[in-house]
Amino acid sequence: MSKYWLFKSEPQSYSIEDLRRDGTTPWSGVRNYQARNFMQMMSVGDEGFFYHSSCAVPGIVGICRVARAAYPDATAFDLRSEYYDPKSSPEHPRWMNVDVSFVRAFREVIPLTLLREIAALAKMPLLQRGQRLSVQPVQTAEWRTILKLGGA
Repeated sequence: MSKYWLFKSEPQSYSIEDLRRDGTTPWSGVRNYQARNFMQMMSVGDEGFFYHSSCAVPGIVGICRVARAAYPDATAFDLRSEYYDPKSSPEHPRWMNVDVSFVRAFREVIPLTLLREIAALAKMPLLQRGQRLSVQPVQTAEWRTILKLGGA
């Protein structure tokens, strides 16, 4: 399976700069079974692109790394959390998260509009119509193509 991933976040909720400041954070609050399943496939050391969505210039803004493999998402058990799920419990967790750590931010956003223009990225899940998953796989060739755009 993929060793590369894409993590989507609205920058007003949690940005690449927040991750830089925090160093590591749980990627919690994901409430989609497919995205949860992707997180369960992740291994410590897998790398991911950090993507800013729902903003003026949506795009890839940096790189993060999986710092801890999937474990139960505690926000699902917290009555005060917007991500509380009464059907999930510590004994029978429904939702998982991984911890991600900051690797680096790109000097400039690699905008979604540019990504759509690159033929080698045409099959990338991010670019498919209706794709809204906050966690998704990235193929090795896609990873390499985007790294070049980011100056690596």
